[in-house]
This record gives sequence, structure tokens and C-alpha cells, in this order.
Amino acid sequence: MATDPGVDQPAGRDETPLERLDRNWNDILQELRSVQTGTQIITGFLLATAFQPTFHDLDGYQLAFYLVLVALSSAATLLGLGPVILHRRLFGQAKKDRLVRTGNRLLLIDLVVVSLLAAGVAGFIFDVTLGRTAGFIGLAVAIAAAALLWAVVPRLPASD
Repeated sequence: MATDPGVDQPAGRDETPLERLDRNWNDILQELRSVQTGTQIITGFLLATAFQPTFHDLDGYQLAFYLVLVALSSAATLLGLGPVILHRRLFGQAKKDRLVRTGNRLLLIDLVVVSLLAAGVAGFIFDVTLGRTAGFIGLAVAIAAAALLWAVVPRLPASD
């Protein structure tokens, strides 16, 4: 079985390769559940925004930004469904290794999209409520926070 750097390898565990795949698949599903909940909340916010009386007051930039956020939200939802669809298509075919590798990759892509979506929503809200400069600052701060989570936090030494 090929290994994938994103798939947990045994470290002091006494498990068979199939048990490891089952554990990794369960981890992916738990993470997908968390991401999907956040995505649903953001999607609900975006949907409700379009039906507010002041929605028609958005300028061209804000409307384009809003539509980009809707597209990101849709992409995140579909990416979150990807591993589940793949599971249904591969169920009972003894392809758990492919399922875990592909599910892991889809989850990572989904996390990038959701990170961009969350940062974009922050920038959009700051733009609409406080102005364009505040929107750019809010977007930059949110992107910086996401970058820290992606690049810096995993490299921090463990504190035991």
C-alpha cells in the first residue's frame, strides 16, 4: 500500500494496516463534520444577507466580493461532500487505501477553501460596516491568522 504524507502513520500503535486506514477514515469524517458545520453557518449568513433590505445598497466591489464568497461557500460544501460521495462509490470494493488518500486530499483542499471563505467573510463584513479600508484590514488580518494556523502553529514545539 502506498503511503501519503497526509495520512497518519503508526507511531507506537499496535494496529494492522486496515485498522490504521479505518482510524484515519474516522478522523477524516470527524474533521469533515466540523468543517461542514462551519461552512453551513457561513452559507446561511450569506444567503440571509441577499434578502436584507440594504443588500441593494452594495456597490459593485461589494457585490462582486459577495458573489466570490458565495462561490467559495458552494465549493467548500461540494468539497466536503467529495469524500462521502467517494465512499458511496467505492463501498465494498476493498479500496479503503484509495478512499483515505483521496479523502485526505479533498479535506485539505476544503480546509484551504474554508480558510479563504472565513477570511473573505471577515473582510466583507468590515467593508460593509466600516468602509473599504477597514475591509482590507479585516481581510488581511484574517488571512494572516489563517496563514499562522497553516504554516506556523504546526511547527511550534510541543509543550508537554
